[in-house]
Amino acid sequence: MTTMEDAVMAGTPDAVVAAYETLAERAKTRSFGLIEDDVIILDTETTGLSVQDNRLIEIAAARLRGREIVDRFDTFVHPGVPIPDEIVRLTGIRDSDVQHAPSPEEAVAMLADFVGGCPVIAHNATFDRSFIEAVRGGVNVSDIWIDSLALSRIALPRLASHKLSVLAELFGCDAVSHRAIDDVEALAGVWRILLVALTDLPRGLMRRLADMHPDVPWSYRPIFSFLAGEDPDGIFSLPAARTEILRAQAPDERVDADDLPFLLLPTADETKSCYEPGGIVDHMYPGYEPRPEQVEMACEVRDALETSSHRVIEAGTGVGKSIAYLVPFAAAAKRNNVTVGIATKSNNLADQLIYHELPRLARELDGGLTFCALKGYDHYPCLRKLERLSRSDAEIRTTRDPADTLTAIAVIYAYVCQSPTGDLDGLGIRWRSVNRADLTTPSRECARRLCPFFPDRCLVHGARRRASRVDVVVTNHSLLFRNVAADGKILPPIRHWVIDEAHSIEREARRQWAVTVSADESRAIFERLGGERSGSLGQLVRNLASSDAATLYMGLSAKATATVQRASLAMAEVFDGVRDLARRGRSDGYDNANVWIGPEMRESAGWQHFLSPALTAIDALDEAHKNLASLVETVSADKPEFVVDVADGTRRLKEMLDGLSLIVKGEDERYVYSLQVNRRLRAGGESLTAELLDVGEMLAERWLPEVHTAIFTSATISIAGNFNHFNRAVGLDRLAPGASKALHLDSSYDFDENMTVVVAGDVPDPRNRDAYLDTLEQLLVDVHIAMGGSALTLFTNRRDMEDLFARVEPKLAAAGLELACQQRNSSARQLRDRFISEKSSSLFALKAFWEGFDASGDTLRCVVIPKLPFSSPTDPLACERERREERAWAQYALPEAVLEVKQAAGRLIRSSSDVGVLVLADSRLVTKGYGKKFLNSLPTSGYQRIESEQVGRYLELWRRAHGA
Repeated sequence: MTTMEDAVMAGTPDAVVAAYETLAERAKTRSFGLIEDDVIILDTETTGLSVQDNRLIEIAAARLRGREIVDRFDTFVHPGVPIPDEIVRLTGIRDSDVQHAPSPEEAVAMLADFVGGCPVIAHNATFDRSFIEAVRGGVNVSDIWIDSLALSRIALPRLASHKLSVLAELFGCDAVSHRAIDDVEALAGVWRILLVALTDLPRGLMRRLADMHPDVPWSYRPIFSFLAGEDPDGIFSLPAARTEILRAQAPDERVDADDLPFLLLPTADETKSCYEPGGIVDHMYPGYEPRPEQVEMACEVRDALETSSHRVIEAGTGVGKSIAYLVPFAAAAKRNNVTVGIATKSNNLADQLIYHELPRLARELDGGLTFCALKGYDHYPCLRKLERLSRSDAEIRTTRDPADTLTAIAVIYAYVCQSPTGDLDGLGIRWRSVNRADLTTPSRECARRLCPFFPDRCLVHGARRRASRVDVVVTNHSLLFRNVAADGKILPPIRHWVIDEAHSIEREARRQWAVTVSADESRAIFERLGGERSGSLGQLVRNLASSDAATLYMGLSAKATATVQRASLAMAEVFDGVRDLARRGRSDGYDNANVWIGPEMRESAGWQHFLSPALTAIDALDEAHKNLASLVETVSADKPEFVVDVADGTRRLKEMLDGLSLIVKGEDERYVYSLQVNRRLRAGGESLTAELLDVGEMLAERWLPEVHTAIFTSATISIAGNFNHFNRAVGLDRLAPGASKALHLDSSYDFDENMTVVVAGDVPDPRNRDAYLDTLEQLLVDVHIAMGGSALTLFTNRRDMEDLFARVEPKLAAAGLELACQQRNSSARQLRDRFISEKSSSLFALKAFWEGFDASGDTLRCVVIPKLPFSSPTDPLACERERREERAWAQYALPEAVLEVKQAAGRLIRSSSDVGVLVLADSRLVTKGYGKKFLNSLPTSGYQRIESEQVGRYLELWRRAHGA
């Protein structure tokens, strides 16, 4: 039996847990009058999840009056097609059960008679309603459908799961069995629990929700209106609710590790014992088997903490890196009352740590373990925007159902009233219908001290302050590097870090520290600022019109508005000039030109022509900023709430001024300068960029000296066993001898047994395009047919991918194989989901799929790399390096390409039972000396060199031998 403490999210206040625990008892005596009289609880079973492709096989319903079920409805439905085996296993419903059942039309007509137009309650009502209304006459069943899944997220926002089975077990309702009638019985009990839970939310909140945007039809409004009527005098205050929930949780202050002479740590033997049978890790995972590589890594992490030194650990797939570093890091935090940090590449891994690994570890440690996640601004609700959007005069921006936005607002209100900290990622909001930007605020737009929730009551700033009072902080690389650029003002003073997925940190640091001035952002800034009658300036003028100092304010506003308009026009000319420069520069970009602004360009006539409007824009931005700053300073002394949005525009204008000055002057030797243009657009999409050339230098100067221990770990760091490239990239080579150590730990998987590498060494040079494409076309057709699909082909450029897709796809379709392609504007997530769900489907893809794409088992049996992923010779970073250093290509482009191939190969074997083939179709692997660096860096001990026309036959034999 799951306890409430296990069912809620980590960090839930004790008072909230206690309230949840008494819901079932209180529901036995609570009455809700009309809103629980004559309501229908409904559930369906179907042949699958797609309403277009699947059919109803059972409909069940029950009529509720008060606490009693007064009538029931249950019927099988003849779907007209065989019931799939997996549905039979799930539901127990067989073809023989539905053989003489009513047709869908007959069953739905019977249901409509039973419902009689009453409100229908269903868990994930969109699913059930879609299947009912897909049948002729289904729209007549009811006009009011209430989704108890969404309502449970409002009523019980701190539960980690809102599945009906979880709710039924927690609150002692009838069990869920994947049969419609059983699920109806369970939901009938859960429904009353949800109503009671809604009454536990802060006073006045029901009235606030009921009154939101009354013009929008919203099925929950009658429920909230009725509950609001039970407490007519309740007044809701979000600042007061935030203050109250924060008062319930005040963790102890942590010590800055800089103030400690050394760390108290478990011994090496004590660390090893955690991974032995009966140890902490054994208790965390049923069926856990100790792995020597994992224990060795844990001991290295412990030694690094003891000696205040750094480690670079390449740990192969299956080692179990997370638990190897979490156990010693948690011990260091608890024994020394310090905060330690974990930085990951993706929020997915961060969530895995926060919701799975750390809670398990906390349950096994004496005294538990405190932890929190810190993410970027757009992962947290902006409470100031939430309050604004809830008002009826605010605009709901969506191309879909605006009721989804009201539901999102209600979920967030409930969540922030019961959560000291937290983010949006686990709230189940339908972001396809809800404009995320209306509920979040980028860092640049944050009002900070002008906001009534700043700092503690704000989820962004409050989370960062509370992070200094927990044992473990989990964040992502981007936030870590933004913190470095902000001189440590974002994160607490953490001196011990694990940098997981470390292979990508140089690229991410360069991206975070880049200075960019874009046409799109410029346009957005000026539109937000507006003028005399529009935007934040127009709103400010209207707000100040009746002020005692109106004359002074209007004068300042007029001056600021005029200079902002001049700056807007000047910036438009700058981006016209950028597009003109792009026509003159060298770039291999297919759609997007990325042009180096080097000495040759700066000396050209085109640059001199561009320079005049650019310098004019710098002057115009400077004048506009000064006038805006004067306006903000003057008004904020009297009416600070009036200038929040103008102050934001002022800050962003100053950033644009500084960025444009940096790039146009080009005097800072730390940067490489470039311009970008989208060739597919006639206007828009232009930008100017300055990127740090040497990321390692900045890390060595501004971050590593403040860090006692940094553990850099990934499955792909070394180049043929050498770590020099990585050490240079992250600045470790600038440290004193002995300050860091690098080591490789083999994978726990048998790559030689489970994976083979095939090199097609006779593919023509890509410069002979016709012969190159002809050979690749036949090779790709042979590979896909031999493997029966389940292949991922990774391209380095769109042109090759699209040309080959047009050639290969029809031939595979004729062979009964499905091939998708990462087209322009396609969703990478949808392509991933489709590839994973369709066992034999294959995919042609670009950069987004080279790393971080997991598809274990038979969904991915083959990865094909037609061309080695060297950076373009016209890439600005490559050009600047060639200008400054001899052998720059060998120092940078070669090792970066090797690591990308290692990452791509890593897509194949994601579990001990996976088998797969890596096909490399670049002849340079066997004709160039550097080819050995690629082949020696792969996890297998050898490779097969095969003529391209024989590859298909080889793969057929390999599949038979491996049962793939």
